[in-house]
Amino acid sequence: MELDNSKAQMRKGVLELCILSILSRGESYTTDLISKLKEAKMIVVEGTLYPMLTRQKNAGLLSYRWEESPQGPPRKYYALTEKGRTYLAELETSWNELVDTVKTIRTIE
Repeated sequence: MELDNSKAQMRKGVLELCILSILSRGESYTTDLISKLKEAKMIVVEGTLYPMLTRQKNAGLLSYRWEESPQGPPRKYYALTEKGRTYLAELETSWNELVDTVKTIRTIE
């Protein structure tokens, strides 16, 4: 089994939680989201991020607005909806339970 593939699958599995967590602190545009993810060493490309943002928007978790940019085309700013905040809270609970479970399994003798 290839380690890089396993690591990529783990990152992909938590990407939704990461995106919603960033947006819980305020609206953001895609380039800013990518920068914040990369700053945290969460490697992601636009081709992965855009479909996920679209799915989250279609599910009612995100809203967006367009804003003119001083450089280049207008920017689409994403924000969490109330439904998105509720979903994020549920994801965080599930994440914490999963982390606790993995810690327990790793310490079983």
